[in-house]
Amino acid sequence: MSHQSDLIATDIDTYLQQHEKKQLLRFITCGSVDDGKSTLIGRLLYDSKMIYEDHLTQLEADSKIVGTTGGKFDPALLTDGLKAEREQGITIDVAYRYFSTAKRKFIIADTPGHEQYTRNMATGASTADLAIILMDARHGVLTQTKRHSFIVSLLGIRHVVVAVNKMDLVDFSEQRFEEICDEYRSFAARLDLPDLHFIPISALDGDNVVDRSERAAWYTGSTLMNFLETVYIGSDRNLQDFRMPVQYVNRPNLDFRGFCGTISSGIIRAGEEIMVLPSRQKSKVKEIVTFDGSLEEAFAPLSITLTLEDEIDASRGDMIIKPGNQPKTRDQIDAMLVWMNGDSMVPGKTYLFKHTSQTLPGTIDTLMYKVDVNTLHRSPAPQLELNEIGRVSISLDAPIHFDAYRRNRSTGAFIVVDRISNATVAAGMILDKSGDSSAKTVWDEEAQDDQSDQNVSAVAVAGEERAARFGQQPATVLLTGLTGSGKTAIGHAVERMLFDQGRAVAMIDGETVRRGLSRDLGYTAEDRSENLRRSAHLAHTLNDAGLICIASFVSPEESVRQKVAKVIGEERFFVVHVATPVEVCRERDTKGQYAKADAGELRNFPGVTASYEAPVDPDLVIDAAEKTIEAAAEAVIELLKEKKVVK
Repeated sequence: MSHQSDLIATDIDTYLQQHEKKQLLRFITCGSVDDGKSTLIGRLLYDSKMIYEDHLTQLEADSKIVGTTGGKFDPALLTDGLKAEREQGITIDVAYRYFSTAKRKFIIADTPGHEQYTRNMATGASTADLAIILMDARHGVLTQTKRHSFIVSLLGIRHVVVAVNKMDLVDFSEQRFEEICDEYRSFAARLDLPDLHFIPISALDGDNVVDRSERAAWYTGSTLMNFLETVYIGSDRNLQDFRMPVQYVNRPNLDFRGFCGTISSGIIRAGEEIMVLPSRQKSKVKEIVTFDGSLEEAFAPLSITLTLEDEIDASRGDMIIKPGNQPKTRDQIDAMLVWMNGDSMVPGKTYLFKHTSQTLPGTIDTLMYKVDVNTLHRSPAPQLELNEIGRVSISLDAPIHFDAYRRNRSTGAFIVVDRISNATVAAGMILDKSGDSSAKTVWDEEAQDDQSDQNVSAVAVAGEERAARFGQQPATVLLTGLTGSGKTAIGHAVERMLFDQGRAVAMIDGETVRRGLSRDLGYTAEDRSENLRRSAHLAHTLNDAGLICIASFVSPEESVRQKVAKVIGEERFFVVHVATPVEVCRERDTKGQYAKADAGELRNFPGVTASYEAPVDPDLVIDAAEKTIEAAAEAVIELLKEKKVVK
């Protein structure tokens, strides 16, 4: 059955009230062929007692006929319902399943693993909050694993679980599990996967799916079901930018005129001022009307009808926003495009572009590059073929109102429709050249390579001369840890000690950089990454001048820290993890940031509403709860002596 609960038999009204208030989690399973995606979902539902008895009886009978488990119960048949799927033992179409537990409601999308069905995988991922990427423990990271990981990153799915399946076939080897984790981390370091987790499982036998495995006693983390029930997704929804595309104008009589639509993002309250685009007419919300009655406030993704205090003109395709928070309005955009049609993309051909509630003609002017999703390298190409992904420049016949896809998945996405066949041929994600998109592309290896190829004029003072003058080797020490861990205080103490020893040293920290060099950035994962990129180049410049740079940043992502190391030079970059427990950090919080994050006022706050990834192999670990600032600073000085930065 869909959910087990004692309240169903004793108090159905209370059960329905609880069920209605549960949070919904949408997730997908993806990975290469035969990695066990359908088997995992079947086992997840079977072990959770979420299959009707008559359905289970039928599945057991089908397992003997078309199953792949030697006549035993085959969980994959629960989602592989097409005849062709059962004959071939593969998933072709996206299969959706709905169920709930005592804590959450779920919608699962079982997506295909074959390369020719990549477009189906992208369809299932477009609305997901979380992705489960399966890998066969025997094979590790395969080409299709990389392809799906890239699409997951491209579509902005923040939470990713790498489920290493078929661990029973490698005797639940901890060493093999760690090898696969390291291999995947190395590849994923070039993607935008801010919340990454690894779980060893056996989908066929149920190990670590719902119940903890006795055969993997070395694994102390969460089971898959427990993780799905507890992963925090509250900060993923954009509640800052109010956007409501108008879908329909409701005029049942002379006394009522309402604008109907689904809130794409943000919050609206009765009495607040709004603006209608493109006319830019302003008014105030008179009433928020729903089927169940009027509301004082509404938020995404509710479907509502707004009545206004003034009679203003608005129709389908217009967008209602708040005057102080406006989207971009342009008729030319750059976007990443996933081509989903057998006919090639033709630059210059007129297509229909459906964006929010607006449909208008336009052309794909230029294909800037095609992405090889197996290597992530870019290459020039004349056109896109089926399942290929590339960056394009688009000209529309009229302006649209949009946000960058990374900021708002609703107003940053669109589909492309063929005008003749009326078939959907592509899905697109809008890039904001002045904002998020540039922050994502500047780390690219190609950009780094281009910089190294440029003709750099000869320096007037060589690095050896600076080292001889200052009596030290240039280096950057990154102090990383949670807010309130004490990293900045330790950094200043290190700076003071080195300066008193006659060293040439400079200190930079996140707050100082954000007041100047990164004043235009916020605190999203992309903005934090861009802040580190700018700071890395600043530290690199200080090192080139012969100085020792002490850098204090939260720097919550391991992949970004690795990029910083490449910019500065791995031989002169050292990571110090200030691993102060979060409870101590909370006690030291004088600005009330943790309390605001707990209340949902601060989004993307590492340790509360966002994850913090501890450094994989730091040069030094300091617990500032056990050591004084002076003792911690002396430990950093000893590290520099050990690395022969100073004598």
